[in-house]
Amino acid sequence: MKIIFDVYDYIDDLMALYKNEWWSDKRSKDDVIKMLQNTTFVFGIVKDDKLIAFCRVLSDLVYKALIFDVIVDKNYRGEGVSKILLNEVFNHPKLRNVAGFELYCLEEMKDYYEKLGFKKLDLILMKR
Repeated sequence: MKIIFDVYDYIDDLMALYKNEWWSDKRSKDDVIKMLQNTTFVFGIVKDDKLIAFCRVLSDLVYKALIFDVIVDKNYRGEGVSKILLNEVFNHPKLRNVAGFELYCLEEMKDYYEKLGFKKLDLILMKR
């Protein structure tokens, strides 16, 4: 496995990952490319020249880093791939001193992320 910080060469693999998830299956390639261009950090894991895991981070590099789109190919789930991916995020030279990392997850993923040091917050999520 190899960590990458630019997924443009793997855009079709990323689109395939997105198409397999309910929360991202409607994303268009043009919109994903625009999203990548405006994201602070991109992380991917490649195995056998295929993107098997991905996440992205928006950050002010001081107080907050918000992790989005943590996704692992279904064939590699349960193998610790997302833990490797998130450790790369936490240890990135420009992110390691950020005060707090946040992410959204489904209730069923709460226990998993708590094992990685995240805590459930009693906040109201608002959307417009």
